[in-house]
Parts: sequence; structure tokens; C-alpha cells
Amino acid sequence: MNLDGNQASVREACDAGLLAGAVTVVWQHGKLLQVNEIGYRDVDAGLPMQHNTLFRIASMTKPVTVAAIMSMVDEGKLTLKDPITNWVPELAAPQVLDDPRGPLDRTHPANRAILIEDLLTHTSGLAYGFSVSGPISRAYLRLPFNQGPDVWLSELAKLPLVHQPGDRMTYSHSIDLLGVIASRIEGKPFDQVLDERVLGPVGMPDTGFCVSPEGRRRAATMYRLDEHSRLQHDVMGPPHIRPPSFPNAGGGLLSTADDYLRFVRMLLGDGTIDGVRVVSPESVRLMRTDRLTDEHKRHNFLGAPYWVGRGFGLNLSVVTNPAKSAPLFGPGGLGTFSWPGAYGTWWQADPAADLVLLYLIQNMPDMSADVAAAVAGNTTLAKLQAVQPKFVRRTYQALDL
Repeated sequence: MNLDGNQASVREACDAGLLAGAVTVVWQHGKLLQVNEIGYRDVDAGLPMQHNTLFRIASMTKPVTVAAIMSMVDEGKLTLKDPITNWVPELAAPQVLDDPRGPLDRTHPANRAILIEDLLTHTSGLAYGFSVSGPISRAYLRLPFNQGPDVWLSELAKLPLVHQPGDRMTYSHSIDLLGVIASRIEGKPFDQVLDERVLGPVGMPDTGFCVSPEGRRRAATMYRLDEHSRLQHDVMGPPHIRPPSFPNAGGGLLSTADDYLRFVRMLLGDGTIDGVRVVSPESVRLMRTDRLTDEHKRHNFLGAPYWVGRGFGLNLSVVTNPAKSAPLFGPGGLGTFSWPGAYGTWWQADPAADLVLLYLIQNMPDMSADVAAAVAGNTTLAKLQAVQPKFVRRTYQALDL
């Protein structure tokens, strides 16, 4: 077995100036088979990528938050069928847009309350600014994240839902809202809840909503490609060294390859790692089981036909038909689960092969322009987007899977 060939696409992208660097990991049957440290975490400073480089993991935060919520379910502090108004009375009487792209003042009442499971599966009727269009999109983009969770929630509660709770799936601030609910149940900031329930028990000392001064020196610089397909440096600034006023439960974590591998191994191990139980086997099974209906899957996800051979558990993508899933998304046996981040970070766990793959980069997308460019066949963007699938396919080939 020689895994070296799986680096080729990453090195080509770095050599072409499309990517600053990457850290990739292959773990199988209890062993770390490979860690690739390719390119630079900061090109200008000549600082190389290392296995302990800190990455902003964006929506890879969501499954970590869900694990914290499910540990609270295990303790009977809430259930999936609970109405969220038990803890967020601000959302007691939601209105629904008559037309998802129409004016915000043309609405009708919601048919039922939003439930905890609606938040966990993004079927609540909430949205993100980039997952919808029209006036509601602009309203979401104005939400004040920097004024703390209570102010944010009061503004969110003024917005109508984009569809009835449960009707369809719209990627959304649902997991951020779950962070607020967890904080209110426990009576402490969400970063403390996450530390106590997941990060500490799993053994993830480098993961959090802020970094130490030493950690800041290990953080990967955020890049983006400009209109000439050249890397623009440091488009985000350094990470926080103090906890933010609103720990973003849906996308705010920084982590390392080592830490996130431990989290994925915990999910693969039915809720335990190194003899420590973090969540129950039943809760992990719920996270890893497709909950979408055929009707849900008829709708594209973020403009893409995402549900071909795949479903969605509790904020985890789940392979339901490997033969249909593989041509679009790459190899992965039945029950393979994953969830990516907006800055190019990605992972998947394949229970059938007892295999975990991680792919960590730091590239800021322009959500609308990048999607449009991909549809238009922008070859440079296509080359960058092909890097991770090639890494996956070559890894599976090398492992003879």
C-alpha cells in the first residue's frame, strides 16, 4: 500500500498558485496511516503547513454542536420533539412568507411550532443570507452577530420563516439557535457548554472559538482567489484571542487535524473514544441516520442536486446508496457520514472501511460568484474544486477499497 499518490492534486494546486497549502489525514483501523503537510499556512511569511496548524472550520462546527445537544438529550434536559419556545419565547408566533422571494410584510401564520428536531435537520423555515434570495436574504445579512445572542435572537425573531416548519430543508442559522438554547438550559455561555460536553471529554485542547497568543501563530492565513485566479492574502485577519460575545455554534470554531480526527473517531465509535463516553450510541445513531423524506430530497440544496444517493441525519450528510453517490461525490460505503466547511475544509468517516479522511485548507469563497463561476464552467475554479475529490479517490484506490 502506497498512499503517496493522493498528494498529487493538492501539490499541483499549490504549484499553480490556486492554494496556499493543506493538511490531509488518512486514519484506518485505529492507526494514523498518513498526514500530509503541504504548502504554507502563510505564504508571505514562509510558514509551512503543519499537523497542528489551526484552521477556521466554519460549518464543521455544526456536528460538534449537535453532539453537545445530543448529550443533553441523553440526560433528559430536552427531546427532539420539544417546541423551541420552551427556551426561546421570542419565536412563539412565527409568520411564514407568502412568497419566499417576496416582500417581508406578506405572511401567514406557521401551522405548528418549530421543534428541536427541525433545527437539527434545517427544516425549521429559518435560513442564511446565502441560502435564500430576495428581501429575506438581505434581512438575514443584516443580523447583528456582534451584539450578543439575546440581541441577535430578538432581531431573528422579527423575520418571517421562508417555509412552514418541516416542509423542506433550507440551510440556516438553526444550529446557532441551538447554541443559544443550550446556553439558556445550562445557564452559561455556549463556549463553556461545548468545552464541558464535547471538547474536554473527546480530548480536543486546540479547538475553540478563540485561540491563545501561541495558537494565533499556528493559525492558517485565510486566502481567496481574485478575478484573475490569483491568491489574495489574509482576507480575514487573525482569529480572536478572547471568547467572542456570541460564540457561533453553527460556524465559529477553530480546530486542528489532530483534534477533529478525535471528534470523528468518537462518532465512528458510537459515542466513545479511548474509553470515554461522550454521547449515547442511540444519539450517535440518530445523528448518522437519514431523516429526509422523498419530498425533501426533491429540492436542490444550495443550488446543487445534493441528495443523489445521500440523505441527511442530524447535521451529517449520510450515504444511502454508494453506487449513486460515488459518481458525484466520490467513494464511500453505505452509511458514510460527513459535513464540510465553507472555507474548503472537509472530512468523511466510512464505517464499512473503518476509515476517516480529513482535508483542511483556508480559502474564502464568494458564495454567489463562486457558484455562478462553477456553473459557467470556470476552469480555474473547477481545478480547485477537483483537488479534494481526487485526494479521496486516490486514497480509496491505494487502500484497494
